[in-house]
Amino acid sequence: MASDKPADIRVREEGRQIIVVPQGDWVISNVTPVYRDIERIESSYDAGLVVIDVSGIGRIDTAGAFLLGRTIHQCSSPTADWHFRGEHPTAKRLIIELIERAIDCEPDAPEERYGFVRAFERVGAGLEAFYREAVDTFGFFGRTITTFASLLVRPHRFRWTPAFYVMEEAGVNALPIIAVLTFFIGAVVAFMGANLLETFGASVFTVELVGISVLREFGVLITAIMLAGRSDSAFTASIGSMKMQQEIDAMRVLGLDPYEALVIPRVVACVIMAPLLTFGAMMAGIFGGMMVSWATLDISPGFFISRMNDAITPSHFWVGMSKAPVFGLIIAIIGCKQGMQVGGDVESLGRRVTASVVQSIFMVIVVDAIFAMMYLELDI
Repeated sequence: MASDKPADIRVREEGRQIIVVPQGDWVISNVTPVYRDIERIESSYDAGLVVIDVSGIGRIDTAGAFLLGRTIHQCSSPTADWHFRGEHPTAKRLIIELIERAIDCEPDAPEERYGFVRAFERVGAGLEAFYREAVDTFGFFGRTITTFASLLVRPHRFRWTPAFYVMEEAGVNALPIIAVLTFFIGAVVAFMGANLLETFGASVFTVELVGISVLREFGVLITAIMLAGRSDSAFTASIGSMKMQQEIDAMRVLGLDPYEALVIPRVVACVIMAPLLTFGAMMAGIFGGMMVSWATLDISPGFFISRMNDAITPSHFWVGMSKAPVFGLIIAIIGCKQGMQVGGDVESLGRRVTASVVQSIFMVIVVDAIFAMMYLELDI
């Protein structure tokens, strides 16, 4: 086999045309020395005036054809016949094919839209994303329910150790911060109620204000929001890190169901611990309201408890407690689902953790509003 002839390129002007004359073998092993010449031609001459004389080319491959095509690629009609001169069995066809392939791969520049059109586009994209997220979440919820039903048939497969661990981490360890928050919420409600009701000579009704608001709403709502911010992000981060390190794929290879091992223990732990945390939050909130009433209204703790017992029915307590397991289920489902959707990079993990917390808090407030309307219609 004959040795390659070194690639070379010359440029001359004929009137307004720029004649590019490549010579030698334009194959991948030869074209490196002429790369800078190609760059100089691109920057110095108008691509619409360049004509390639292919008659002096020996052998040519895609690397050489790509470099020669760069000299005319930027003009409006790079594949026109007048860009080529001379005869060669393959050069012209190969250059044109590469140019056409490059044009097909280049995405069209997005059309700039402003004003109402752009606003409606963003609203539509947001609604579509919301719809897909809702469908995915309901699908994940359905898969979780079917997995839990299968565990009821085969209870020996339930993993109690991780469930108890999550109960401690998400439940017991969260009790102090939840109790402190609801204590101050109860104190603030009592203080505002005392200032307002005292002007009407009805400061004693501060007891009812604190009791009903804490038992029906604030206790369970603060608990759910704290679980969403503290525990839900932990669920997403822990499952997401396993997804990034392909540990979940390894579990499937070993024949383990990730829903049984990762999702169900967290769901069960949240559903069990949410009512217990809510009860602690209720007690802390009432205690905070009682302390403020004692300090500002001279309502003794004994009178406060006695009036609560006489004026507030147990239905208010059960209204708040009935919401707790539902909120716990929502929080666990969203946290685990977002963790399962983490991709292979840290950026995806951060987005999913943020989405987990935001969606959980949003859904807790929406479902709480639904509960409020339902209990209002039922006169409970």
